[in-house]
Amino acid sequence: MPPLSFEGAQVTSLGTGPKPELSLMSLPLDALTKSLLQAATKAGADSAEAKAVQATSVSVDVRGGALEQAERAEGVDIGLRVFVGQRAATVSASDTSSRTIEEMAVRAVAMAREAPEDPYAGLATPDQLAQTWDIDALELYDPTPEPSPEDLQDDAARAEAAALGIQGVTQVQSASAAYGAQEVFTAMSNGFEGGYSRTDRGLSCVAIAGTGTGMERDYDGDGRIFQSDLRSAEDIGQSAGNRAVERMDARKPPTGAYPVLFDERISSSLIGHLLSAVNGSAVARGASFLRDAMGEAVLPDHLSLIEDPHRPRTSGSRPFDAEGLPTQKRLIVENGVLQGWTLDLANARKLGLKATGNAARGTSSAPAPTNWNVALTQGSQTRAELIREMGTGLLVTSMIGSTINPNTGDYSRGAAGFWIENGEITHTINECTIAGNLRDMLRVMVPANDARTHLSRVVPSLLVEGMTLAGA
Repeated sequence: MPPLSFEGAQVTSLGTGPKPELSLMSLPLDALTKSLLQAATKAGADSAEAKAVQATSVSVDVRGGALEQAERAEGVDIGLRVFVGQRAATVSASDTSSRTIEEMAVRAVAMAREAPEDPYAGLATPDQLAQTWDIDALELYDPTPEPSPEDLQDDAARAEAAALGIQGVTQVQSASAAYGAQEVFTAMSNGFEGGYSRTDRGLSCVAIAGTGTGMERDYDGDGRIFQSDLRSAEDIGQSAGNRAVERMDARKPPTGAYPVLFDERISSSLIGHLLSAVNGSAVARGASFLRDAMGEAVLPDHLSLIEDPHRPRTSGSRPFDAEGLPTQKRLIVENGVLQGWTLDLANARKLGLKATGNAARGTSSAPAPTNWNVALTQGSQTRAELIREMGTGLLVTSMIGSTINPNTGDYSRGAAGFWIENGEITHTINECTIAGNLRDMLRVMVPANDARTHLSRVVPSLLVEGMTLAGA
């Protein structure tokens, strides 16, 4: 056997050497997970959970009108998590032979016996498990044929050509098209079994305008579950090219306190910080600036943040979570007031609360709390109306780097965008730093009405008053 990679009480690879003759590769995923559970029981585990993922991915990159790179990957990954009393360990492999499955179970049990006790570890009780779900209603799988490499290359080439057709664009850094399909199945010794299939289709373009030290770049792209929903290659390429040209002749902003409008392309990062702060793992560690904010106002009084894992054709939808619990629509923030944490079983037990059905895991990792689809209340004004009302300030369209203190919420990021003077865009800004405190920023933000509703995070442009700006 090759060397194992250890990470605490986890093995992240196993069985990558020559495969023995007896292979279970042809078995369906549900049979693979059952084989893993049987092997775990035989090896001495008190309980176990198994996950199998069969995935296909194809990607094509075009440059200068010619194919630059094409990749295709296919494979099955399996993961096993075992419990010996209150001790747990996780192993994974990309070899599905019977010998590897047996060795996975033996090693996982041996590792679990050496792991420290965790009073919060353990599977869900049968009464907590999801019993029924309507996978078809979620529309997570596009039944149309996989696109050929030629089709993907054509998409990327058309996006590149459209970007190069914009006056001022000097080159296209990359134009890429991709497709992926995945089948997932989970089984647990507590009786839970469930699986589903997913597809995704993507297209992106990065354009460069100008030359030498005056070069600027920007991008556009789209990702969908159904290929028919994907924006056209021409639209994506032209948008990328126009955005790059708009960033030419940038200047540094003045230093001072100004309103900052976070463009819809990047505004979801602010809500992402809020979601990180209400994640049960961070709260249980005390590493959250909202750790004492339950039942308090964290957003403006008229705004709510809703999680809905059952939205059709949306990447964050799930019929059940990684621990077999039912997923459900819930209010994270209602009328500005924080309603609850995002919890898997272990962190719910730590906090003395009920799990929210938000566990996610890979084949090589233990479950951890994560969010599904979220949507912030949209405002009544357009982005253009907010720009007119903000007077003088900064419209941020891209950010880079970050210095964010999760305990205090202190926020500082590099930014670029457009300067607003007397309610109108006057010139491009780059090499800028914006700073504030997330607790204050979230409480005063004003939303526009321009969120893209097909995204997993539906967040409109957000105006935040009184942020500190400084030229880098």
